[in-house]
Amino acid sequence: MFEYHGWINVMTSAAAEDDDEPARTLEAVAEIGRRIAEINSPYLLDLRWMNGEALLHLGGCPNHRDPEILRFFAEVGERAPGSYGLLHVRSGEGPEGWNEVRVLRMVRGRVTEHLEPLLSPCVPVLEDPDPLSVR
Repeated sequence: MFEYHGWINVMTSAAAEDDDEPARTLEAVAEIGRRIAEINSPYLLDLRWMNGEALLHLGGCPNHRDPEILRFFAEVGERAPGSYGLLHVRSGEGPEGWNEVRVLRMVRGRVTEHLEPLLSPCVPVLEDPDPLSVR
């Protein structure tokens, strides 16, 4: 299982005012929209304008880890380097990390990965221990 939930405020600049930003943002949003169409995911990949801001929401729960989603999250920051947002990821695959939620944090287009302390460890925070499980 690979569960992910996230959002990005798509911005081409972190500057308070930038006269060229609207045109660059429109171009970046169009490129991101094209990438969403290429990915063609059956899960949530929603890019829309809200109150003058371009917002991207993504979420899903496929059976296996999807590296394309993680790459796409970082790619948005590369295309729009003023962007910020979070992507929470829980992966049940492999012996490492099965009991934690990780968060990818985008600030000024750069992505770093952290342990999500509010949702980890998954057992017992999110789920009761399985008395039959040997992990």
